[in-house]
Amino acid sequence: MQFIKSIFSPILATMKFIQEHFKAMIFLLIVFLIFAPTSDKDLTQNNLQQINLFGPIMEVSEVVAQIDEAAKNNSIKGILLNVDSPGGAVAPSIEIAYAIKRAKELKPVVVYASGTIASGSYYASIWANEIIANPGSMVGSIGVIMQGADVSELMSKVGIKSQSVQAGKYKKVGATDREWTEYEKNELNKVIYGTYDLFTSDVANARGLDIKKRDSFANAHIFTAHQAKDVGLIDTIGVAYDAKNRLSELSGVAQPKWNEEDKFDKLMKKISAQTAVTLHTYFPSLVLK
Repeated sequence: MQFIKSIFSPILATMKFIQEHFKAMIFLLIVFLIFAPTSDKDLTQNNLQQINLFGPIMEVSEVVAQIDEAAKNNSIKGILLNVDSPGGAVAPSIEIAYAIKRAKELKPVVVYASGTIASGSYYASIWANEIIANPGSMVGSIGVIMQGADVSELMSKVGIKSQSVQAGKYKKVGATDREWTEYEKNELNKVIYGTYDLFTSDVANARGLDIKKRDSFANAHIFTAHQAKDVGLIDTIGVAYDAKNRLSELSGVAQPKWNEEDKFDKLMKKISAQTAVTLHTYFPSLVLK
């Protein structure tokens, strides 16, 4: 009997281990299925990098990091920024713009407007070597807006009164519990027009446009792809196929190999974007629009 037990002891020990660690093994299996290469192609180093800029621009640290990493990676010969975004906050848009500007000094960068490239997302794209827009894309909306609600009437009906203590004449600028005064509107206009001057001057410098004619390409005009090309906001009209081919040409890549975004990363980015939009709803800020 002891002899038989010794023969089957490895099998019994294995079964006992599985029973005690079943959940952990299932977890490891899921992790492996998520991150394991699905084909031999996944094991091949890509030489061209596509980075996506989708949805409202609020939190951009990951996009900026992707651009900087691709710029420093000697195996990557060119970067394609795929844009479909209505714009967003000023500072994050400028962060992306300067990341593109840094990358352009090291390798070609092409922006492809697959849907909307407007306001902040256009600002983010201006320093690319070329901007190629889908024929059905919307381009432009170069302007700045700051808005807020006057809920004083609603508060009065509900029976709510606000109170505050502040130092500084302009500390309550933008408050929603009353109508803005003229001096407050003037203070906000100072910020709005200062940001607008920055936006339009950067567009003019990057695109080689005459700042004195900014009303023709800025002024919050919305353009079709063909109209945008006429005023100098984009270089070419085409689809994703054309944008990828153009980057291959600029990069001198004979056999292009593109990166494939991980499904798990896509899910996490979607969750992060939705969270950023929710936060922005409750904490509004200066927006390029």
